Amino acid sequence: MSVHTPADYLELARAENDSAVLHRLARCPYPFVWQALAANPATALGTLLELSTAQDSAWNDNRLLRLLAEHPSANRIVLRAVRDAVAAKLAEGERPYAAVLALAGRTELAAAEVRQLGALRGASARLRSRLEQHLELRT
Repeated sequence: MSVHTPADYLELARAENDSAVLHRLARCPYPFVWQALAANPATALGTLLELSTAQDSAWNDNRLLRLLAEHPSANRIVLRAVRDAVAAKLAEGERPYAAVLALAGRTELAAAEVRQLGALRGASARLRSRLEQHLELRT
């Protein structure tokens, strides 16, 4: 498949299984491609880790972090990188709440590691409450 348009990049990111191709796609400038990579179960851990530092806009970044937190193959290293990125966003006053709640469901992270996110500047009382509910569901 030759890649010429953003739509071609998106299609490849969604359907490709070759981890080397997927890794190269992570370097393209399109946040919708990064999100497709984060949703593709064939995306390798190294690529997921690289995507955890990608930045575009608050909305796109928050969606990407949620997708990374939900990725079925994400391990503790990737999830900690996502947690750190989410913590930075919260400290800046952004609201990556869906990513926080997705992280709360991941048992690869200790509850205390995720609970710390609720104490940051951007965390609302409602987020803290929902975070506790999600953490309680783990047991």
